[in-house]
Amino acid sequence: MTFSIVGRCAETGQLGIAISSSSIAVGARCPWLRAGVGAVSTQNITLPALGPQVLDLLEAGLEPSAALDKALGSNGYGQYRQVTVIDSHGGTALFTGSQALGVHNARAGEQCVAAGNLLSSPAVIDAMVEAFEQAAGCLAERLLAAMHAAMAAGGEAGPVHSAALSVVGELTWPIADLRVDWAEQDPIGELEKLWRAYQPQLQDYLTRALDPTAAPSYGVPGDE
Repeated sequence: MTFSIVGRCAETGQLGIAISSSSIAVGARCPWLRAGVGAVSTQNITLPALGPQVLDLLEAGLEPSAALDKALGSNGYGQYRQVTVIDSHGGTALFTGSQALGVHNARAGEQCVAAGNLLSSPAVIDAMVEAFEQAAGCLAERLLAAMHAAMAAGGEAGPVHSAALSVVGELTWPIADLRVDWAEQDPIGELEKLWRAYQPQLQDYLTRALDPTAAPSYGVPGDE
């Protein structure tokens, strides 16, 4: 039903999540990030509240495993949840409940955690971690490489229909937050296309926000 990877760039401190699902609009429910704090993917039979709750606990000083345990314990039905966490220092935590759907797996790697359920095989998650660790480029590129590796290793047991990529840096808002809410085929490929279109403009949008006097042309009628 879902596979995802949360990751951190050791050079920039950026945090990010890439995720895909057979369900519609996975990016609206499962990925949660907070600049300077951490990233959480809450999936399987999703409780979106776990994302901000874990982030609040991380911000209050708890380690990832303690934050995850406390959030799961305060909500009940933990046996149905699958959650991964990475904090701003690269610390990780993961949990898969006993009622997780189908073939499932979760694994922490270097500056990342990957997890999934209703997988074609547990090896899908191993492929994600290894691809992230070996990939070059910025954090978004490495997260996307992990998603492509997952599909090459078999992906989900059925078709995937939605995907999302989100990255936070030093600012309070995401520097990239891209979603494919529904695609009949290859949402990860569509997400890659979105990233390729957005990446050359990313710095321009940051400049516009931080210093409008230095903003490049908007390229719309009436813009001078």
